[in-house]
Amino acid sequence: MADFFNQWWSIGIAVLVAISIFACGLLLWSQSTVKVKIGSDGKPLPAETTGHVWDGDLTEKNNPLPRWWMWLFYLTIIYSIGYLIVYPGLGDRQGSFGWSQAGAYEKEMADGEAQYGPIFNKYLAMDIKEVAKDPQAKEIGQRLFLNTCSQCHGSDAQGGKGYPNLADSDWLYGGDPQTIVTTITEGRHGQMPPMGAALGTDDDVRNVANYVLSLSNSTHDPIKAALGKSKFAACAACHGAEGKGTQALGAPNLTDKIWLYGGSIDTVMETINKGRNNQMPAHKTILTPAKIHLLAAYVWSLSNDPSAVIKTAEVAAVQQIAEVASAPATTSDAAK
Repeated sequence: MADFFNQWWSIGIAVLVAISIFACGLLLWSQSTVKVKIGSDGKPLPAETTGHVWDGDLTEKNNPLPRWWMWLFYLTIIYSIGYLIVYPGLGDRQGSFGWSQAGAYEKEMADGEAQYGPIFNKYLAMDIKEVAKDPQAKEIGQRLFLNTCSQCHGSDAQGGKGYPNLADSDWLYGGDPQTIVTTITEGRHGQMPPMGAALGTDDDVRNVANYVLSLSNSTHDPIKAALGKSKFAACAACHGAEGKGTQALGAPNLTDKIWLYGGSIDTVMETINKGRNNQMPAHKTILTPAKIHLLAAYVWSLSNDPSAVIKTAEVAAVQQIAEVASAPATTSDAAK
């Protein structure tokens, strides 16, 4: 595509811009020569019409343009010339200020890195689980999530059809901090090939779909599920013989009731027949390692809230003390 553009494009654009400005000025000058005609009695004559008439009596007249409006138009032409001298606009000319959108973006990013870089780097040196306990780090991670991930996973991180829920403990590739970092950095490409032809007939597909639903005790036909069990061997290479999935491959666990596309018989059959092809883009070109570290800490905290873990331990300790205090006294206790 780069070979399609050359120096002549720049020249052509510059000439087109110059002609446009000149044409606007010429048109304005031609209209400024139109003046109100005065009759022999010293009074203005009726304005000529353009020949356009609506509803029988609405006539468009060719009145001269107001002078204030014309001078304002002249000022915009002068301003446009000054703008093209200072800023880029005439082909590949950079303008006397040397300003560009790319340069402004790079400067803004550099200023932001200088201001916030030390904060990000402080958390980068910490373990992700420790970062997740820091309220400020968690708030930063949430903002990164809302800006970068919420478009697919939702602002509450609970996903949607075809997009995983990040707020539960069900993970396709694993939910430990380092795996989450890898997922964000490199992205994921989850692909299930169409299996309809491999299984055989439509009845075979329906039988296997019923067997898959039976693994999670979802609504199914027991007879068809029994017939589909042997055919499930074609799926076991990824999902495992028991259907519990393989995180190394991103193959879902079929024994729970968590479905990425839905758990109805028709949806499961559609998945078997047509397969699925999902891709999460890599974010290593979008986010710095320090930002990915903070974002991973936030995502990990959604299903592993450190404060919740601490609270649970405290509640368990209180319950244990209460149980000991309320336990009936034994014979030896009474003797004391």
